[in-house]
Amino acid sequence: MYKILKTQGKAKRAQLETVHGTIQTPVFMNVGTVAAIKGAVSTMDLKEIKTQVELSNTYHLHVRTGDAVIKQLGGLHKFMNWDQPILTDSGGFQVFSLAGLRKIKEEGVYFHSHIDGRKIFMGPEESMQIQSNLASTIAMAFDECPSSVADRDYVQASVERTTRWLARCKTEMARLNSLEDTINKKQMLFGINQGAIYADIRIEHAKAIREMDLDGYAVGGLAVGESHEEMYHILDEVVPYLPQDKPTYLMGVGTPANILEGVERGVDFFDCVYPTRNGRHGHLYTNQGKINLFNKQYELDERPIEEGCQCPACRHYSRAYIRHLLKAKEMLGMRLCVLHNLYFYNTMMEEIRDALDAGTFDAYKKAKLEGMLQK
Repeated sequence: MYKILKTQGKAKRAQLETVHGTIQTPVFMNVGTVAAIKGAVSTMDLKEIKTQVELSNTYHLHVRTGDAVIKQLGGLHKFMNWDQPILTDSGGFQVFSLAGLRKIKEEGVYFHSHIDGRKIFMGPEESMQIQSNLASTIAMAFDECPSSVADRDYVQASVERTTRWLARCKTEMARLNSLEDTINKKQMLFGINQGAIYADIRIEHAKAIREMDLDGYAVGGLAVGESHEEMYHILDEVVPYLPQDKPTYLMGVGTPANILEGVERGVDFFDCVYPTRNGRHGHLYTNQGKINLFNKQYELDERPIEEGCQCPACRHYSRAYIRHLLKAKEMLGMRLCVLHNLYFYNTMMEEIRDALDAGTFDAYKKAKLEGMLQK
């Protein structure tokens, strides 16, 4: 059950009750593609750094180790020892990114595994079956993610097919949730709005999918090449047409600034690989802007990554030491940087929720953005 606790303009402060616990929103989901956060971060670490939701990938877990194996082992929660919510994305985006290896048809998508080249077919039913085997808290509908520069006719046809696929996902999810051997019989289904940067196509699609009464609604196919301004424009146009009494999820976005802008436009859920990917390369988020620990200026810097930060890296180690680990290619360096970045994101979401509770989100957003622009 989704409940709005406070609003400020279009921004929503809410909570979503799930079978694996209550999610306080707005929330940033920590991306663990193959049931692990890259950078040697454990699920015990996730609890320490205030993670609410972990996100895993349907396609990647299907091709390796296999969803049937994970089902035999009790589902994803048991497999990775995580007792809080998990969202699995449908594999649609991976199919989009495998452009040279795929063939899209009405029944689904034929493609070759990027691991061993074997032929795979995935349609709406297969995606739902894989996600049911994984037993995630929230499953994403199978969609096509057209390129942001695709021509209008292609995008229109693609979106219409995604709508038909969504209806098939909903039917299959209901069937799977009724089966005796299904691990999570209360698995939720979120639909995905597509339409590239054509606002009118997106609005029509939002109107069509909101009639399906799903557990939540995502805006997909953004942050794939269009400008930030185009992305914000699409959110301004589309979010008002999605159900206000259901969670809204902006997929694959983004920077701290993107998140603040998204919250202002009514988005509840976010995910992005930036904090983990950047962390593994020594790029760290602070309230004074991003820093690159590979820079020589930090060689003798005995301060933590950020003064006052309570993450495991900042509580115990200096910039100089973490820089040394990165230069020496020690895994601990990557791990500490990833922990810091995820803690930064999770703390920012906590601050956003507190600001919405207090009715001070506009002032918080302004101060946060000004602080981060110092560098």
